[in-house]
Amino acid sequence: MKHILLIFTLFVGLQMGAQETTGSIVGKMTDKELNDEPLAFANVLIKGTTQGTTSDFDGLYEISGIEPGVYTIVFSYLGYETIEIPNVEVIAEKVTNIDVPMSASSGFELDEVVVTTVARKDSEAALLLDQKKSIEIKTSIGAQELARKGVSDVAAAVTKTTGISKQEGSGNIFVRGLGDRYNVTTMNGLPLPSNNPSKKNIDLNIFSTDIVESIGIDKTYVVRNYGDFAGANIDITSKDYKGDGFLAISIGSGINTEATSVDQFYLNDGPNKSGFYDIIYPASPLSNYNFTTSWDRTEASSPINLDLSLKGGDSFKIGENGLLSIFGVGSYSNDYNYNEGISRGGVNVSGLSRRDYTYNTYKYNTNTTLLGNVGYTTPEHKLLYNALMVNTSSQQQQEYFGVVDAFDYAPEGGAFVQRALFDRTVLIVHQLLGEHSLSDQLEVNWGGAYNFVENDIPNRRQVILTPDDWDEPEGPKSFQQTLNSSDNHRFYQNLEEEEVAANMAITYKFKEDGEEGTFGGKLTLGYSGKFKTVDFEAIQFNFNITQRNPDNSLADQPIIDDIYNVDSYFNQENLNAGLFSIATFRGGLGTPNVLDPQTYDGTQDIHAGFLNLEYAFNPKFTITAGLRGEQINQSIEWSTSLDPSGDKSEFDTFEVLPSLSIKYELNDKQNLRFATSKTYTLPQFKERALFQFEEVTQVYFGNPSLYASTDYNVDVKWELFPKSTELISLGFFGKMIQDPINAVTVNSATNDISYVNSGDQGTAFGAEFELRKNLFERETELEDFFAKENLTLGFNMSYMTSDQDLDSEKVIEETTEAGILPLSVDFSTDSDRLSGASDLLVNGDLSYYKEFKKDKNILATLAYNYFSDRIYALGTEGKGNLVDKGFGTLDFVFRTNFNKHVGLSLTAKNLLNPEIERSQENQDITVLSYKKGQNIKLSLTYNF
Repeated sequence: MKHILLIFTLFVGLQMGAQETTGSIVGKMTDKELNDEPLAFANVLIKGTTQGTTSDFDGLYEISGIEPGVYTIVFSYLGYETIEIPNVEVIAEKVTNIDVPMSASSGFELDEVVVTTVARKDSEAALLLDQKKSIEIKTSIGAQELARKGVSDVAAAVTKTTGISKQEGSGNIFVRGLGDRYNVTTMNGLPLPSNNPSKKNIDLNIFSTDIVESIGIDKTYVVRNYGDFAGANIDITSKDYKGDGFLAISIGSGINTEATSVDQFYLNDGPNKSGFYDIIYPASPLSNYNFTTSWDRTEASSPINLDLSLKGGDSFKIGENGLLSIFGVGSYSNDYNYNEGISRGGVNVSGLSRRDYTYNTYKYNTNTTLLGNVGYTTPEHKLLYNALMVNTSSQQQQEYFGVVDAFDYAPEGGAFVQRALFDRTVLIVHQLLGEHSLSDQLEVNWGGAYNFVENDIPNRRQVILTPDDWDEPEGPKSFQQTLNSSDNHRFYQNLEEEEVAANMAITYKFKEDGEEGTFGGKLTLGYSGKFKTVDFEAIQFNFNITQRNPDNSLADQPIIDDIYNVDSYFNQENLNAGLFSIATFRGGLGTPNVLDPQTYDGTQDIHAGFLNLEYAFNPKFTITAGLRGEQINQSIEWSTSLDPSGDKSEFDTFEVLPSLSIKYELNDKQNLRFATSKTYTLPQFKERALFQFEEVTQVYFGNPSLYASTDYNVDVKWELFPKSTELISLGFFGKMIQDPINAVTVNSATNDISYVNSGDQGTAFGAEFELRKNLFERETELEDFFAKENLTLGFNMSYMTSDQDLDSEKVIEETTEAGILPLSVDFSTDSDRLSGASDLLVNGDLSYYKEFKKDKNILATLAYNYFSDRIYALGTEGKGNLVDKGFGTLDFVFRTNFNKHVGLSLTAKNLLNPEIERSQENQDITVLSYKKGQNIKLSLTYNF
């Protein structure tokens, strides 16, 4: 801590350089399209000389020590076309002032200046400037920073910001220790559906950073957002290109060291490498063996990863003031992974693992993304249409060896469990957005979206073979002692989710503050609505092993000589011989409606109105106060193996959600901020549906009696902006959650997990620190060019403590009163930390950049991320919590541009390759372990 204080003291003491006494040019650069906000870090050059500078955070610049004379001044910035102002006279010992407003309008002129394009808003400097000027507490990460850190997907991107971590093996995001249910994901301010019935939010892994201009992370609530929030609203701003025409193609290849370490890579029969595979179950699946895909693993090609992308854009002047812009990107990537380690389940209080396996898993993932948008902009109006399609797939060959159940199922070991899994998601998004400046005082913003997501698990296959004699674990294997009808099965699942959403806001500006076009007050009235339908169905075909013959004698099941050839057993011949039969959860052949799937269907409608006031009492002190009302209706009905006759559940509630943000500018480089709000947290459809999801070592089912939590949030933050790309901030936050929802192990023979309102209250308190610093920066004079070189440091850290009540009696009482599914939970303690909350999160990066000449440069970045231990699931019946052990990752990125056409990049991720572990705390038992491996990739880009 003393070192941090020392660094802080040094930075606060930074002083501006002394002015030259000769003639100089000063001024301010502003962006006409963004209400004349300052344009930071733009280049200013005296044509024909090597004298120049850059604008600071406030858009201000100064060139000193200029010999008297008449010059042409050149203004430029990445994403702008050059602007030249001729005939600028510099007089000895005097200051010449040139303020340069820049605009996309082709009709705008200043002397003989004609602006042809507008600025990109994805740079680190521009986003820091936006953060500085914002009344709300916000954080953003842009395309420029994502490229510098070698980030390839949105899930990895957000973990580079303070207080955010990702659950290993998924795209689940934890913000300040709060997991999926507490967060909201949007694109361009409009909601996105989930691609997984288990989750509220879409898996952020599926979004390639190719489509991203910036990602905004609001960790404090504002009333324009939906109130189902306590962690963060993560908003993906899609590319909106405005500039000269370009076309770029990129190709990359790489390896995962764990995947390449195996002698032979295996996958499933059926799915192809494209990721677009789909299949339905065959006709007459119970009377005959009509399944055409093999149960057995198949040899795959060498596990070499590949990615391809093609992107381009252009903009065109329409009339005197209009600009038409188009942008498109198409990409495909795949990757191979291999994990091996320990997988255990059902650990009891004495430390005995009922399920105890070693395992290996072969994985193959794909991502295909298509994004296109068209925009039309004038000084008063902006229209943007976005279309996005993302297809992702994950294929896994899972193999487990050991004890199925230490009490009564291959208790001495020797069992073999094989699961072949293919999971595919298709996301389609259509958005239309508009911004209209009707006058200096009146603005209208609106947006509408149609989203569709389909998640399929076609033909999941599982087999369990055990020793023919359980007392001889190394002996020959068979299906002789199979205990459960569902042990050997084929499973087909389909989830479809449709969502229509709309936003509209009208802003009236008042209290003109003396400068034309600027106002100290804004009043915004708005409406938000989203209407979602969810349709889920699944059917499982259980291959029931015949234990006894019709005469009640013991059936003689054959020995399986090769565990990787169970096609030799599951076939038409053995079905005819009566060695097994095929049935669904409703029964076997001849049962009425036997092929009716398990289903749950739901609707969720939200209507919301909000009012927001932004008011500047003086240039330093501004508040934003808002009030939002939401009418929420969520209904769900089901027919499943847990409740074949079916039932339904509904809740309807109205939430009143106030928020307040205060900003006080201590000086032109420092802000002090405060925010507080009330929000809520809804249970998800899967958590309320009486449906059973089965994994190899764990079973989950929903609880229809769940209800929403209420959240109270408070934040205080101090910020210092020493330079245009530098930041020091320190913040404190607190949260109180009434009736928090948790995943818990219920009292059952199989230790199933369900979801409950686990207590009266939970709290979380923490501190966040962030530092961005240029360790050195310099410019070298070349012919008509200033070559830049810099070394930058980024560091952020958060520390938090959390606590929640755990009340077994509350759970029993509330689920009994609901009358649907009484649940018994015996928590090991009366209170504990929040699930998913790491006490400590640390991110750091060091980047070196050097230009050798125009369009020739190198960039090298070393990035580190660490999170401490966090609870995966709360302990019950005297058992400890399931805890994900903390670990750190180290990534290296190297990029170079040889010229304006050719670029090369090398990324090496997870260099430390730590052991990933989950353990049961009190019993000190490892329940999951594996290594991810290092990912090495080389990519080549060509810009036409």
